[in-house]
Amino acid sequence: MESSVLAFATDLLDEGADTFFGNLADRAGVGGVTLASVYHQARDVFPHNPHRVVRYLEPGAAYFRPDPARWAGRRLAPVPSTAIGDRDPFAEAAAEAGRRGLKLHAWTVFCHNDRLGFRHPDCAPANAFGDRHLTELCPAHPEVRAYALTLVEELARYGVDAIRAESLHFHGLRHGYHHERYFEELGAVAEALLGVCFCPHCKAAAQRAGVPAEEVQQAVRAELRARLADERRAAEPAALDALADGAVAAYLDAATLTVTSLAAEVTEAAAAHGMRLTFMDGAGPGKGWLSGIDLPALGKAVHQVETLGYARTPEAVREKVAAFALHGVRPQDMAVILRPMAEDCDGPANLAAKIGVLRDLGVPEVEFYNYGLMRLSSLDRIGAALHP
Repeated sequence: MESSVLAFATDLLDEGADTFFGNLADRAGVGGVTLASVYHQARDVFPHNPHRVVRYLEPGAAYFRPDPARWAGRRLAPVPSTAIGDRDPFAEAAAEAGRRGLKLHAWTVFCHNDRLGFRHPDCAPANAFGDRHLTELCPAHPEVRAYALTLVEELARYGVDAIRAESLHFHGLRHGYHHERYFEELGAVAEALLGVCFCPHCKAAAQRAGVPAEEVQQAVRAELRARLADERRAAEPAALDALADGAVAAYLDAATLTVTSLAAEVTEAAAAHGMRLTFMDGAGPGKGWLSGIDLPALGKAVHQVETLGYARTPEAVREKVAAFALHGVRPQDMAVILRPMAEDCDGPANLAAKIGVLRDLGVPEVEFYNYGLMRLSSLDRIGAALHP
């Protein structure tokens, strides 16, 4: 079973290559590192960082040095984090990983990018009222799709083994901004409908699929107005596939075609450079329809699907993987991320049992979240579980 630890480039820069890679190889005993190449805004606590305990990560920043020639004339282009200065953490990581015989994966957040969304609102999803969700990029927008493909080409320069594609899909209303406020209870239906994109590119994609996009938008707008105005109406359940005589469901189905085709194009680009494409589905089966995630179709379009095995018991991890199998994604085509920290694990035996479950199911790859966010003792826990 292959193994790696997810990490930030700032971990490498703050600790230095010897300490960083020494901890991965000697304490965690993993075979690779999954380094964030483009990442979203965050504020995190770093228990073993030698320089700071609390760090703010910049919105939509890149942690490699983009090639200006590739992005000439583009509106959407990666912006290097100020934290890396004039260094190239990916080049440094690639050199050290190669020297140590470790694999390097590029953990890449594609469509959740508030920096680019705020700079270019027309590239962001639009709800039924035309309001833009500026923390995201719309997967149907041609410039967003070109941006995703060029990111893959950039990362191929570093000898990356696999692209871990996070956020290569749509997002719901509650994904992505600090100090989000919902003082009135919106209800599950209104929240779901407010997250559906009606930008010109999504409506055109729906029209090509035979869906009356304008009628769907009008129906969704009317449903939302009714639920926003009436507290009792907001609490009423409603099946989305029944709205507008099924046209809303057909519109959402068209969105899954957008995501699947983008994932297929990015996978093809990665393969052309000898890399694998791992599609990260953190929510899991039955929860991704509103995000455009069609697991049976994606399972055929990408090299691998990855999910979060965040759970306290091995049995719960088994159930998560089994749920994907019911949706057409075999365990042999998956990777699973585990957390070795106390929230999920009470010791090496617990973590080892979860790894054992994955091995028994035939899952070929396990990853651990997250190098800088865990104590050094949690790195030791990984090593003890992988190499008992």
